[in-house]
Amino acid sequence: MKRQLLALMGIFALLVAAMATTVSAKERVVFSGGPAGGTFQVVANAIQVYKPIKASADFRVRAQSSAGSVENLRKVNSGKAQMGVVYSGHVYLGRNGQMKNDTRKYEDVMAVAWLYGAPAQLVVRKGSGIKSAKDLVGKKVGVGNAGSGAFANSELFFTHLDIWDKIERNAMGYNDAAQAFGNKQLDAFWLFTAFPSGAVIMAAQTNDIDLIDLSADAKNSGFIEKYPYFSKISVPGETYRGVKSESPSFQDSALWVANAKVADDTVYNMLSMIYTDEGLAHMKQQKKTFKNMSLDTGTQGVVTPWHPGAIKFWKEKGMM
Repeated sequence: MKRQLLALMGIFALLVAAMATTVSAKERVVFSGGPAGGTFQVVANAIQVYKPIKASADFRVRAQSSAGSVENLRKVNSGKAQMGVVYSGHVYLGRNGQMKNDTRKYEDVMAVAWLYGAPAQLVVRKGSGIKSAKDLVGKKVGVGNAGSGAFANSELFFTHLDIWDKIERNAMGYNDAAQAFGNKQLDAFWLFTAFPSGAVIMAAQTNDIDLIDLSADAKNSGFIEKYPYFSKISVPGETYRGVKSESPSFQDSALWVANAKVADDTVYNMLSMIYTDEGLAHMKQQKKTFKNMSLDTGTQGVVTPWHPGAIKFWKEKGMM
């Protein structure tokens, strides 16, 4: 009996060890999003809760909030997060050691997929006399949250135009900026997000607004040539109340990225789950911003190296 008991205990120990090995083999994926309520965080949450992702025996995804694109670049590069959402421009600048006041090279951040375009939008009042970004000199301008992609890109663009230090900058979120604009506390506010933006809709309810033609400023100053990850886009007329004509601008691309050390199979399998009819429908149900996500758009807007797992997936789909 004693021998049988010892044998049973040995078998039980082996089973426990096998189960522990299985659990430990499940790759932990922290997916870094953005501030609560923002589109970056919607991406992270949507991927975390998608049933096939949750049911995976090979990895476990946990969405985590952050300040936004720049913080995500740093977290993913360091391995504090395995995946995240980062603007294509920040991946480009980071890899080349060209971030503002930061010459480190973030070379472990690899592209997984294009998610959506994020166009620049600059809101002013009709009749304000502001026809170009250069007319903002001496004005009170909302430039986005500190640490956000909106703030970083406003600094990049306005510095390129040599007006960054000549405007009265107010670092605040979109909704706060729209409210301050409505209260006449701002002359203009900047956004870097998909349209229509709820904040601009809010501003248009209390003021007659215009959008500035940012494409002209970008083209005439050589901005697009210097930063090749930006592409041209126009906000269609009638997107916002009272803005009847289209508003030419430029956009960056929000990318799904991964740390270089994330297993190739994990990246490949996650893409295989999200880029199905069901997976894409799930993403589009979360937010209209993702309406252009598809196999056809998945590889656009990327000017930096791809994760090997993503290369395998996109090549199989004939997109590379």
